[in-house]
Amino acid sequence: MATSTDVETPPENPSGGRLRSWMLEGLADMAKRQPGPHAQPSEGHQGKRWWRVMCLTGVDYFSTLGYQPGIAALAAGLLSPIATLVLVAVTLAGALPVYRRVAKESPHGEGSIAMLERLLSFWQGKLFVLTLLGFAATDFLITITLSAADASTHLVENPHFTSLLHGHEVAITMGLVALLGAVFLKGFTEAIGVAVALVGAYLALNAVVVIVGLWHVATAAHVVTDWSQALTAQHSNPLVMVGLALVVFPKLALGLSGFETGVAVMPHVQGDPGDTEARPTGRIRDTRKLLTTAAVIMSGFLICTSFITTLLIPQDAFKAGGPANGRALAYLAHQYLGSVFGTVYDAATIGILWFAGASALAGLLNLMPRYLPRYGMAPHWARAVRPMVLVFTLIAFLVTWIFGADVDAQGGAYATGVLVLMTSAAVAVTIAARRARQRGWTIAFGTISVVFVYTTAVNVVERPDGVKIGACFIAGIIAVSLLSRLARAFELRVTDMELDDLAERFVRDTATRRIRFIANEPDNRDPAEYRDKTQQIRADNDIPAEEDLVFVEVTVRDPSDFESAVRVRGEVLHGRYRVLTLDGSSIPNSLAALLLHVRDETGCRPHIYFEWTEGSPFAQFLRFFLFGQGEVAPVTREVLREAEPDRARRPHVHVG
Repeated sequence: MATSTDVETPPENPSGGRLRSWMLEGLADMAKRQPGPHAQPSEGHQGKRWWRVMCLTGVDYFSTLGYQPGIAALAAGLLSPIATLVLVAVTLAGALPVYRRVAKESPHGEGSIAMLERLLSFWQGKLFVLTLLGFAATDFLITITLSAADASTHLVENPHFTSLLHGHEVAITMGLVALLGAVFLKGFTEAIGVAVALVGAYLALNAVVVIVGLWHVATAAHVVTDWSQALTAQHSNPLVMVGLALVVFPKLALGLSGFETGVAVMPHVQGDPGDTEARPTGRIRDTRKLLTTAAVIMSGFLICTSFITTLLIPQDAFKAGGPANGRALAYLAHQYLGSVFGTVYDAATIGILWFAGASALAGLLNLMPRYLPRYGMAPHWARAVRPMVLVFTLIAFLVTWIFGADVDAQGGAYATGVLVLMTSAAVAVTIAARRARQRGWTIAFGTISVVFVYTTAVNVVERPDGVKIGACFIAGIIAVSLLSRLARAFELRVTDMELDDLAERFVRDTATRRIRFIANEPDNRDPAEYRDKTQQIRADNDIPAEEDLVFVEVTVRDPSDFESAVRVRGEVLHGRYRVLTLDGSSIPNSLAALLLHVRDETGCRPHIYFEWTEGSPFAQFLRFFLFGQGEVAPVTREVLREAEPDRARRPHVHVG
């Protein structure tokens, strides 16, 4: 019989009333049951064609066209097209190969964080993952607020609404964020179908703007000449131009977003009929198609849009408050294609930017529960969708208010989150290639890692607000995680209990009388250790000589793990001492789970005998919290008390 700590759906009429029942509906492991677009497909789900799933990740990736050309113009000025070429080179020769490898190494949507998690154990591994989650939260939350802010900019700067809405950007942005939260509170379904329609319309409209823009550049020869002369006047040496483009390239890192989302949506890719969970060959192949196609499409648009916006829009128009700030392509759409087309373009841009926030919020709801509940670092309600939606929505309100719904001001934080995740992915695949003894790939991925480390470092130095925001998220996640783990320390924390044949026989034999266990911390495991312990326990507790005693010993493997399965093995040592050996993440929780399991299997309340541990109670609690040991007896009793409120059914705990 398994002992499980899974959180079940609350009863239909909980004491908190209908609101509480609605808020906690579907309380479960969200990593498996998340209903958003990043969800794990349910049993029997065949997934979608890769190009349709590409549109889901594309609402995040392609929507950056709404603000990327303007940010590039602000960062690089007349060098924007050259700096964008550097960005495209890094995209196709750096980010794309890295994430194609991530798709192979992590084919179930876990991403690069899971790859790095496997490399580290103990508390340093948990803290490292929490740090990466902080940057991931920065990436996704700033995606929500930045996209909504740029959507509000497109709405406010539309000629039909400027006089009416100007000055209300913060309120409009918060309204869009609130609408996004409301969608998730109600339930988010059919995301891929909506994404296909939005991405198709948006890319088609952008293609029209690009073609018209290139036509105007081609028919007005002086435009290229004027740009070339101005560029030469500023930077006479072509090598200087390239060098400056490399220097400003980190500021354009927003154009690299979308790759982490691309691997996160892998579970939705259809793959081949013969795919299995262990070997999803078709899914990996088609996800690589998805990543490659998206990168090529985006690279083409980035090159063309940076070229036409730099040549056709005055530099002053890109500055804060200018008509092209945060909406360079919309500016061209209105100028060259008229108010009607420009308004349609604005509507499509607002739609895809808003939906990019939906994709980011779904990513948060998928990513955080994948790790935090497993670490014991999230409260029970964090497994439910709606409370987490409210938390993330409120944080998005705060970020919007702090940045004043300014797209440019949020660019540094967004780029920092994107670059840290891409750097971690590059490092992860480098380590994976090295372990696979693939020397060529190790060198290639190592070089890419150096590029991303440089880009991240430059971005942090030039725009420290990004790492400050990331540090706030990291500090918040770690603080909440440790407090949550502290509050949940006395939960049972054992997901499954399995006894081998000999262990089962020991339990059956002792169940004919009284079941008596001796908790023992193994030392030399010689005859003297067990003989002395048996004599002491019998003397301290007046146990007759004819009563059977079974030793129980727990070995702690990784105390930083919160939930774990426990396997129980029976041994006969020195011809007479029966011993049950357990492997777990915590001694008291494993012992409590064994006692409850034995009670449920036999119908008898077992007894367990301890010795007091010497030392400071506070120090002993810290040993328990950090290393799963400490003062075992009282903690075991507390775990049993929380797991079994009925004293008449609770196993007996004796301390001598």
